[in-house]
Amino acid sequence: MDSPAKNRVRGSSTGRPIMVLLDALGRRWTLRILWELRAGPVTFRALRDFCDAVSPTVLNTRLKDLRALDLVELTPAGFVYTAWGRELAEQLDHLSAWSERWAHRPYPNLGGVE
Repeated sequence: MDSPAKNRVRGSSTGRPIMVLLDALGRRWTLRILWELRAGPVTFRALRDFCDAVSPTVLNTRLKDLRALDLVELTPAGFVYTAWGRELAEQLDHLSAWSERWAHRPYPNLGGVE
């Protein structure tokens, strides 16, 4: 099986690993799914509940993508992070902490994003 990093992705003719990862994480619902797995095993039905408006088809596709990237696996208890997924989740925790500091900075919100 080819490494995902060898596959060309949207916006990159090189297939650089960071481009593959950013492309995968940028797909709708992917980050939300990863975020919801932080507490431990989550069933498909629970993920659908956590991800309000996601269709079962999209959720299934995103989970299949995450499994192919070796970030998520299905266990009898539900979907969980793989070792790579846990490592990525740690990085997302850092990004979350940064975003909290950024959101509360003393500067006006010039971008109109809330």
